[in-house]
Amino acid sequence: MINFSGCNQPFSDLDKLTIPELETLCCEIREFLVKSVSKTGGHLASNLGVVELTVALHRVFDFPTDKIVWDVGHQSYVHKILSGRASQFDTLRQFGGLSGFPKTAESPYDCFNTGHSSTSVSAALGLARSRDLNKEHHQVIAVFGDGAMTGGMLFEALNDAGHSKTPLILILNDNAMSISKNVGAVPRYLRNLRAKPGYFKSKHVVETFLQKIPAIGTPTANLIRKGKRAIKRIVLPLTMFQELGFEYLGPIDGHSMEKLIFALERAKETKRPTVVHVHTKKGKGYLPAEYNPQVFHGVSGFDLEHLEDSAPKEDDYSAVAGNTLLSLAKEDKSLVAITAAMPGGTGLLKFAHTFRDRFFDVGIAEQHAVTLSAGMAAGGIKPVFAVYSSFLQRAYDQILHDICLQNLHAVFCVDRAGVVGADGETHHGLFDIAYLSAMPNMSILSPSSFRELEQMLRYAILEHDAPIAIRYPRGSDQIEVPDFVFGKAHCLQEGQNITIVSCGRMLKVAKAAAELLAEEGITAEMMSVPTLCPLDGEALLQSVKKTGKMAVLEDHSIDGGLGSMVASLLAEAKSEAGLLRLAYPKEPIVHGKVSELDARYGLDAEGVCRRIKEFLHE
Repeated sequence: MINFSGCNQPFSDLDKLTIPELETLCCEIREFLVKSVSKTGGHLASNLGVVELTVALHRVFDFPTDKIVWDVGHQSYVHKILSGRASQFDTLRQFGGLSGFPKTAESPYDCFNTGHSSTSVSAALGLARSRDLNKEHHQVIAVFGDGAMTGGMLFEALNDAGHSKTPLILILNDNAMSISKNVGAVPRYLRNLRAKPGYFKSKHVVETFLQKIPAIGTPTANLIRKGKRAIKRIVLPLTMFQELGFEYLGPIDGHSMEKLIFALERAKETKRPTVVHVHTKKGKGYLPAEYNPQVFHGVSGFDLEHLEDSAPKEDDYSAVAGNTLLSLAKEDKSLVAITAAMPGGTGLLKFAHTFRDRFFDVGIAEQHAVTLSAGMAAGGIKPVFAVYSSFLQRAYDQILHDICLQNLHAVFCVDRAGVVGADGETHHGLFDIAYLSAMPNMSILSPSSFRELEQMLRYAILEHDAPIAIRYPRGSDQIEVPDFVFGKAHCLQEGQNITIVSCGRMLKVAKAAAELLAEEGITAEMMSVPTLCPLDGEALLQSVKKTGKMAVLEDHSIDGGLGSMVASLLAEAKSEAGLLRLAYPKEPIVHGKVSELDARYGLDAEGVCRRIKEFLHE
């Protein structure tokens, strides 16, 4: 049994192991993964499904000389183990520890940072073209799931790569899942391919037979070559990948080490774009994850011995949003809900089961989801697109061009706004206010409690008649606030020395900071801004006229957020009031617990109190 906790060197001798020894290694890796992730949390099911595939890749290819790009990247844990990072797994996704995604700054084995789906083929093609231009000869591999094939960007890359003839190896990890079960025509096509497990073997037999046909003279050779192609098309109809210009190998059992190594060795010898279609089982080797791959996709720490005794999940903003939409759908039959492969994460499962004909899961296709919403709104329907903040930014042009310029009534439930914790820089939602507030006709709301979110959704769907976004955080942090009134700010506490302006989850931090200031004789006026756009400038100017100074606290990047809007407000009003902006810096924000990140960047109550005292002293 390997002591993985002591392994800080790459597994460089996999080529010396027999197939049975490699299979034993896979079992030991699975056991280590389950134990590690049960303590730290992380993406478990997806990594359990690619153990054999990753071991085979490290057996056949020479990393880090050869380059591998992991689509999304949450399935790269086994790659990290094999590349010398097993000893750090007790820090996985912890503040200051190992990232849950590939990071070039972490290891030379990670050649490209990833975090969002459907990007790997584009990145790998770029790396391959750079290799060719630099007269280098290493292999470039991209590993993507069937869920990524619901994203348009991947097809843009396939179109380019298949046409280019650039040597490139694409591994399609087909497990019939993204986070939830895959939807749409492409997954159905892949299911049909999986139903022909003998295709790869039959193709090899046919090719071997045809190669034995002799050729006499150039004209005869050309004629026979064309005849071979015709025979092969009749016996083995081409796959979509072959039609696009790829060599196609598969479908292959992704848990058979022998078959994987054979296919990868053959792909390595091919001097053209090649797709290796691998069929795997998400959660493989750990029965709870096999039976519930969606539940074990991303998990917090859990008790290995008492899974059934886990405490029921408390309500959070996602659940409240989903329940409220369900209730409103009973009142308004024109309301529909849209998700991009995230019905569970965005709280829409109950809606999906109750209103099957009014629920649309478009797969990992945020751009399509937004323009679909635009078309439905133009047709008199009220679409609500529930999406994580970091994923909505993938559809910037569609929001502007198709929704806002036409002033269509579409509602965006922007989940996971602000910092989200352990997933880190690719998943923090720190830019939505900046890009949404710049768009014409767009309104932006930010609730500080479940009740306020319910009121905002009711207003946005039943009363508003233009584009509107409601951004809310991950989790359940709340503070009691007055009833929501569109476009109005609220004074929660009067003070004389400074006005603190905040919204969303940071309103609770602002209150705690105000209490600390009060202990030192500094009275702060607290302003809640549930409507970020349009901003209630009159109320804010009236408050700062009394206090003379203002601090804006927000869970957003410092540029383009609420602080920037307040700065513009003060400048346009020719106010001489001092302004302190408290937000996340414009840099990649590390992973860690939300409380740890707030503290690191001076955005917890103590940090806010300290910075306000310094500001007042200046």
